[in-house]
This record gives sequence, C-alpha cells and structure tokens, in this order.
Amino acid sequence: MLDISQFLYFLAASVALTLLPGPDIVFVLTQSLSKGKLAGIATASGLCTGLLFHTTAAALGVSAIIYRSALAFTALKYAGAIYLLYLAYKALREDGELIRADTDKDTNVSLLYKRGIFMNLLNPKVSLFFLAFLPQFVDASSENISLQMIFLGFIFLIQALVLFTAVSFFAGYIGSRIIKKPHLYKYVNWTKAGIFSIIGVELALSQQ
Repeated sequence: MLDISQFLYFLAASVALTLLPGPDIVFVLTQSLSKGKLAGIATASGLCTGLLFHTTAAALGVSAIIYRSALAFTALKYAGAIYLLYLAYKALREDGELIRADTDKDTNVSLLYKRGIFMNLLNPKVSLFFLAFLPQFVDASSENISLQMIFLGFIFLIQALVLFTAVSFFAGYIGSRIIKKPHLYKYVNWTKAGIFSIIGVELALSQQ
C-alpha cells in the first residue's frame, strides 16, 4: 500500500483537483445557492456515489473499454449533455418563482441525490480521469492493484464529499442573503441555466 508521503501527495492532488472549477463543484454551488445547503449536500452525496462506479470501473478496466469504444464514449457523452440541457430548461422554468424555501425541510433530497448520481454517471470523462489519475499512485509491484485503486478512489470520494459539503454551507449562506431580495431570483435561475447549458455543450463537443 501507499507510504505516508505518497498518501499525503495523493490527498493534496485530490483536494486541488476537486477545488478546480468543473461541472461537479459548479453543480453543487448552484444548487446550494438556489435551494439551500441541504440541497447542495444532497447533490454532492449523489455525485460522490457516482464516483463509486467510476472507481470500480477504473479498477476493473471498464473505463479502458469505454475509452477504446468510440460508440460507447459518444453515447454516454451525448446522454450527459442532453441531461444537462434538460436541467438548464428546468432552471428557466423556475424563472419568477420562489426558487428557495425558507427552510431546508422543503428540499426534495431524494430527487437531488438521484440528479447528482445521474450527472456523474453520464459523464464518461470522469471514468477516463480516474483511469489516468489513480494508477499514478499505485504500487505496480503489488499483486493487489485493483484493491489499491479502489482504496484510492474511496479516499478521493471522502475528501470530495467533505469539500463539497463545505461549499454547500458557504453557498447556502450566500443564498440565504439572496432570498431577502426577491428581484434577484430570476438572475440566479438564468445563471444556473446558463452554466448547465455551457457545461452540456462543452461535454457534447469534447473529444476522447
């Protein structure tokens, strides 16, 4: 297994990569701003649940198969892009409505959790990222390479969940200030729709 210095290097790299602007952290941020911290945490939990699949896929070599199959990669890519554009449409439909409840108890946690899972699973670039990233920290001389990759993937998941939760609390606090200014609702929704659209188009146009 990893020695302590290699583990700390992996953890630092994981934190840096998680905090880089990307679809996942932007998704958590927008949900927290518009629906509250519980919505962000539920979304983050779904995204991180999806990482379990990508970790297992990378460990078993499924990601490599997807990478080599242009059809599989393209199918997943367009499915993810369509889903993101659907979320953009849903955000625009919220225009002019009360987008954020006064309390977290009105948040549909189950729906947001599932939404996070779908968004993560429908992005083949996540599988390819894990396939490229995790092996760099694996001891190739060991017989338990798959177990090492699963362990590393689990550590990545935990730190991502912690950071996403912190982002949810921060963005939720900002959102609680916005709710006191109803005229800002439509701008939040437009911004959310714009972000989902941009990420969806970028995913659709991306190459292997």
